[in-house]
Amino acid sequence: MSLAHLTVWHEEACKQVHEATIRVLAETGVEVRNYPAALRLFTKAGARVEGQRVYLPREVVEEALATAPRSWTVKSRGRPEVIELRDGPSYYGPGSDCLYVRDPVTADRRRARTADIEGISALCERLPNLDFVMSMGLPCDVPTQIDDLAQFVAMLRGTRKPLIICPREGSVVARMLQMAEVCGEGESFVVYAMSTPPLMHDYDALSKVIVCAELNIPLIYCPAPTAGATSPRSVAASVVVGNAEVLSGLVMHQTARRGAPFVMGVGAGAIDMRTAFDPHVVPETWLAQQVGADLARFYGLPSFNYAGMTDSKILDEQWTAEESLTVMLGALTRSTLLHDVGYLEVGLQSSYESLVLGNELVGFARTFAEGVACDAESLAVDEIAAVGPGGNHLGRDYTRRHHRSFWQSDLLDKTVFDRWVANGSLSLGERVRRRVRELMESERDFCLPDEMNCELERLLAESLTSRAAGLATAGIDPGLFVASLA
Repeated sequence: MSLAHLTVWHEEACKQVHEATIRVLAETGVEVRNYPAALRLFTKAGARVEGQRVYLPREVVEEALATAPRSWTVKSRGRPEVIELRDGPSYYGPGSDCLYVRDPVTADRRRARTADIEGISALCERLPNLDFVMSMGLPCDVPTQIDDLAQFVAMLRGTRKPLIICPREGSVVARMLQMAEVCGEGESFVVYAMSTPPLMHDYDALSKVIVCAELNIPLIYCPAPTAGATSPRSVAASVVVGNAEVLSGLVMHQTARRGAPFVMGVGAGAIDMRTAFDPHVVPETWLAQQVGADLARFYGLPSFNYAGMTDSKILDEQWTAEESLTVMLGALTRSTLLHDVGYLEVGLQSSYESLVLGNELVGFARTFAEGVACDAESLAVDEIAAVGPGGNHLGRDYTRRHHRSFWQSDLLDKTVFDRWVANGSLSLGERVRRRVRELMESERDFCLPDEMNCELERLLAESLTSRAAGLATAGIDPGLFVASLA
């Protein structure tokens, strides 16, 4: 099978980028702020540590690359599908932690709530082209101290698909594992952490790196340099900065536990110098995603990349153009995990409608990315001869055998004008909104049993109590914290 894909950096370019990264790590180093335990682990790995600065020699980095597994399985909770974290297959899903959501009833832009996270997760459960689920919201109706756990509970209630979660720091990951086990499968989620550009790691990120390694929970480690701000005004240099952050995180991860599952996050932004805004959908950002994917493939690591987002603030023509473009560009990277399907407003806003459209676009992109077979069955020389010049293939067995393998849409209109009028002359936006209403008003495919819900509530309340005790130790009135939950 000849597969459709893009490549910008071939092996020689990737070698050059690797060598540049090795030089940065050995000569410039990275900083670890206020986390002595991480500095001790870097020392154990063979790094030179001077104060908070860590210098990593080539052999330390390349040993970590050698020990990271090239394949790992993430399971579902009660569904047959699994995700294989390896270079090759691609899986799609939404993004995390949007501050705002576009209300599916009123169309107002408002703060995200836990009900939105459960509702979006339940919607993703029914969208066949979305393989994993991220929260798409940072809930404002729970205390910030446990919003990551409340978010996780809402996702467990909404879907059985694998989850990708971004907790505030590592101390809650064990509790998340306990919650996933309550719901039937502990090996059904992946943790996502980000370094701090340029060339820094903090406690929030590295505590997740260490805990995930210790618990054997797959970790995605992502950079986010911005060309002209936190990295030089060059796509290649931005990727070197991000790569140095990710590879130094990998050293920490593999030192904590050799062979623990690791996914290479890729990406770099390109700040708009006119506005100081960091847009998602500009050519330089997508070139950075592509060459990052090329680099991950050079290393043989599974990768985490973008697909299906827009910088638009509303569901307008820019929304459909950019979501379509970025789904296709994401598919052609052939990255392992393609996230942020459905993002609006550079990830500040989520949308039920955008997820429904994104699901349809992913179906298109998946079919295109499957490529074109070239064998006796697909070339069909005997079939061509049997029908001959001037014949018709419509009623043939060959057509009946193969017609369902062609992509079809019941959301994007593919009819003649008169039939479109007879069906109500609906615009794409109207059809998408109608589909969202139908899915939200119909009976859900999945609900957690009462006993699982009760146990999740108990674990969440226990986490609240332990957090309140920690606040009291710090001299903060825990009563104020408990009252805020009510």
